[in-house]
Amino acid sequence: MAISPEAYKQIAQLNVFPESALADLAAGALERNVVRRELILNKGDVLPFFPFLIEGRLQGIDFTLDGREVGLYFVGPGEFFGELAVIDRLPVAETVIAIAPSRLVLFPKEQTRALMFSSPEMSEAVTRRLAGRLRAVAGQRLLLALPSPMQRMCAQLLELAQDPGATEQAGVVAIPSAPTHQEIAIMINSSRETITRAFQQLQNQEVIRRDRSHLLILDIEQLKQLAWGAN
Repeated sequence: MAISPEAYKQIAQLNVFPESALADLAAGALERNVVRRELILNKGDVLPFFPFLIEGRLQGIDFTLDGREVGLYFVGPGEFFGELAVIDRLPVAETVIAIAPSRLVLFPKEQTRALMFSSPEMSEAVTRRLAGRLRAVAGQRLLLALPSPMQRMCAQLLELAQDPGATEQAGVVAIPSAPTHQEIAIMINSSRETITRAFQQLQNQEVIRRDRSHLLILDIEQLKQLAWGAN
């Protein structure tokens, strides 16, 4: 469906463009609502749009040669994705799925790309996003080197606590649209059953708690100690 003005005004990166440019961009944009597990991007596809996430949560995934699913990254509200395919015009390098009911804005790729390279502020936003993705990859490599699934899971939860959509109040960090045990498992090279047991242990210790679709981190210092191997 056509995009509403309220939707694109929620995207902070677009505020660098003049109102006239935004109006032209919005005229060719679409708003898309997706359900959980719906396919957003498929590896190898040619990207016709530049997607931004307004609400919900997405996950970038790939597959090993034997067909095993591997989690690459999460996308939170206010973030864009697929930027590599926008920049180099090559096919999408990974698959992206919705892991919660989500709302997207799809801007026409070439029009957005032209505006991106005409605006130093937008170019910087995309560059910073790419730099953040590279840092996240380095952090994920370190995470996967941790010896136990419990440590890796705690480190992954700490990463989620840094998401733009996460909020903190009275020392409690709330992660909205929290990933399932399976979605965390494929990020840290573990099994769903192992993650379920680890979650139960953390809940018993009152380190975390589920609140509907939110995950609450009740004791982030204890989570840090568990992540890095402290007793």
